[in-house]
Amino acid sequence: MTAVAPKATFDLNIHTHRLLSDEPFFAALSRRIDKRASTSIPTAGVMVTKEGRWEMVYNPEFFAKITEECGNTKENADNKYRWVRGILMHEFYHLIYGHCTTRSPEGGMTKTWNIAMDLAINTHIPDELPPMACIPGRPGPFVKLESGLTAEAYYKLIVEETEGKDSEQGQGGQGEGDDGQSGPGGPGEGEGEGESSSGGMGDAEPLDDHSGWGEAGEGDEGTNQQIAQERLKDMVKKAAEEANSRGWGSVSAGMKKTIMESITTKVDWKKVLRSFVKASQKANRRSTVKRINRRFPYIHAGKRAERVARVAVSIDQSGSVSDSMLAAFFSELEALSKYAEFVVVPFDTRVDEDLVFTWKKGQNRPWERVMYGGTCFNAPTQYVNEQKLDGHIVLTDMCAPKPVPSKCKRMWMTDSYGATQPYFKTHEKVLEITANG
Repeated sequence: MTAVAPKATFDLNIHTHRLLSDEPFFAALSRRIDKRASTSIPTAGVMVTKEGRWEMVYNPEFFAKITEECGNTKENADNKYRWVRGILMHEFYHLIYGHCTTRSPEGGMTKTWNIAMDLAINTHIPDELPPMACIPGRPGPFVKLESGLTAEAYYKLIVEETEGKDSEQGQGGQGEGDDGQSGPGGPGEGEGEGESSSGGMGDAEPLDDHSGWGEAGEGDEGTNQQIAQERLKDMVKKAAEEANSRGWGSVSAGMKKTIMESITTKVDWKKVLRSFVKASQKANRRSTVKRINRRFPYIHAGKRAERVARVAVSIDQSGSVSDSMLAAFFSELEALSKYAEFVVVPFDTRVDEDLVFTWKKGQNRPWERVMYGGTCFNAPTQYVNEQKLDGHIVLTDMCAPKPVPSKCKRMWMTDSYGATQPYFKTHEKVLEITANG
């Protein structure tokens, strides 16, 4: 559709700049998205261009009207730009959730799914949005819905509610439903998606424009779509890095965790741990009559090389390392004991040498907490540096100052929070360990 030149004067850049003071994360994300004014869409929408870039298209007339209506609302008299800010955050949440690229139900981009996505987003910013927004718990068709659910969960509830009302009313009208099938008894009437006004959605409509989602790059084997997804992940990652230093604004702790997990590359920690242990092995040659000496056969005994490793495992005792995490780790340690001998070093702000023990294959020694102080990484590092060891693994939440250098190769194993937001920066390997493998 050919874009129509905007009639109203509305500078979106001014409003995205306003985000910087209250919403640093969204402000950082906004800077990385192209903006384009057009009256070809009724409200606004984020989408992927043919080149695999992200842009936000917005109708300046709509935003000018929203600003005026917000200012005329009593509770927003002192903040007439509240709804504009809310709509901007709404668009950016679509990006964070991946709604624009990969997520859609089997039936495709139906009206029901579009509304379900809006409900999942708007539950985070209910006080920032205009009355037309679909919000769980707000008086209207979604008043009975609880907050904090996923788009998939809202979709299922709406479908069940709609089908239930259709069943109570008897045979519905002729039309096309969410599954794309038309015929008598369908949930709608007439043409279009056929969502019944008597069903679970009433006259509700999505807040923004979702057209074209999931279509970019389809004619080119999805290349542009893939490029867009990689660019989006990079944009969110850089915005999160800025938010870590400036603040996250209204982003909840749960949402922050979701964002950080989405930009963290998942690796098989067991494979990485095994590679680290094997790389720590050194050849230990000993004499054996079972092997012929190549230089002096039958005169001197031969040599056999055994690859062994002694690896320190420092366990943070501060209570930040969960029991499930410890259980998962020591289960894998038992499997790796055929490659190495592990020196287990419990520590808090110090190392008690009386509590240090060697974990050998088949020992199956139960693990228990033996210290309950704070955390200082210098203590285990200095202890290990004084020993003849081939590697050093530290199991911790990373919440302590950076330690002194290690004389042997060191690797950190931590939880999701420690892997994404460590207390200090390091060039050493930091690995997230998960209790479920």
